[in-house]
Amino acid sequence: MSNVRAAITGVGGYVPDYILDNQELSQLVDTSDEWIMQRIGIKERRILKEEGKATSDLAVRAIKELLEKTNTDPEEIDLLICPTITSDLVFPSTANIIGYKLGLKNAFPFDISAACSGFIYGLELASRMIEGGSYKKAILVGAEMMSSITNYSDRATCPLFGDGAAAVLIEPTAEEVGVMDRILGYDGAGIVSLNMKAGGSLRPPTHETIDNQEHYVYQDGQVVFKAAVSKMSDISIEIMNRNNIKPENLSYLIPHQANLRIIDAVGRRMGINKSQVLINIERYGNTTAATIPLCLWDFEKKLKKGDNLILTAFGAGFTYGSIFLKWAYDPE
Repeated sequence: MSNVRAAITGVGGYVPDYILDNQELSQLVDTSDEWIMQRIGIKERRILKEEGKATSDLAVRAIKELLEKTNTDPEEIDLLICPTITSDLVFPSTANIIGYKLGLKNAFPFDISAACSGFIYGLELASRMIEGGSYKKAILVGAEMMSSITNYSDRATCPLFGDGAAAVLIEPTAEEVGVMDRILGYDGAGIVSLNMKAGGSLRPPTHETIDNQEHYVYQDGQVVFKAAVSKMSDISIEIMNRNNIKPENLSYLIPHQANLRIIDAVGRRMGINKSQVLINIERYGNTTAATIPLCLWDFEKKLKKGDNLILTAFGAGFTYGSIFLKWAYDPE
């Protein structure tokens, strides 16, 4: 099985119908469309408003589209990985819930908690498990209901996040396509700069933690910005160098969609032009583990078999990673 690679063979996605735009957001907190667009580059974000619905429901919608597009029987799926930090419940895993709702009777399901790097971490795991020969059809679904942990009275964080999910089908191939190389890492010193202060075993929920609004995303924006630009660009350049990819040979960079200024800075450092960077942050905001697969979903028709893609992300932990991927199929 040493010549087997793991290739993405299909993409499905889903975003909720409700659009929270900057005008409406400015009625909730002291901000404006101009302020948000200049500093972040987000115009609107999708929010799951349906009562009784959660992250697993977003994932189910995305996977249903994926299965239909690829004409895949749910019982053929033998691996299901869900990167998410907004699990339906503390336990069981959201992947278990998704598998049950979809009838994925033969899937091995589990979650990954790597925040915004979750899809990259998940793609690494899924590809290794496919390459090892034990699994034939894997679904990797990045799914987040970030509105559930967003403080809409904090203007530093509430413009950033949205809800959504996107899934990819991953299968073995003997062709020169699929996952070609990867660099993954972390910097534990970043724990204090991007986290949710309460809700875990260190600080279980109490009246005090709720009163102090400690069950929402917290970040030190300047620290995160600098680290994200540095790590995403450095490891993406390293991937390019060790695979002899010149800027003109890179089809597309698909970066985590956290901040347009971060994305622009990473592209400049890599020496590529703006037409080589896939961006949809203006319409969806930061959907954490779902941003990269949502880009694949949005731009699937632009991608051609053999395209050289670099996927890169940076998230809480600090976690980060870049993957060199050769696209495996032509648009229909």
